[in-house]
Amino acid sequence: MTAGAGTADRDPGLQPERTRLAWRRTTLSAAVATVLALKAALHGGPSAAGVLAGAVCCALWLAFLGVAHFRVRALTTSPRPPALAPRQATAAVLCALALAVCAAVLVL
Repeated sequence: MTAGAGTADRDPGLQPERTRLAWRRTTLSAAVATVLALKAALHGGPSAAGVLAGAVCCALWLAFLGVAHFRVRALTTSPRPPALAPRQATAAVLCALALAVCAAVLVL
């Protein structure tokens, strides 16, 4: 059996399901970080900087949610899902990093 013939009949098994669940867990974690950032922003009364940082956190979470939803949909619509595009991976990483920085700024 050649290497090419073995990959053509490859059964992905539960890998797409695990990947879909990982995207959902990461989205939930980002939602929790956003809620905690909003709570920190509004603690002690709302300020202009706190409201702006909270709005940025919400926008970043929504952007990440969009990327995750697109990927989850791709994982569930075909038996052999396509690879994650570099542009989508970069967007997800940048949203997660910016959300972490924004939340850290609100806590400090």
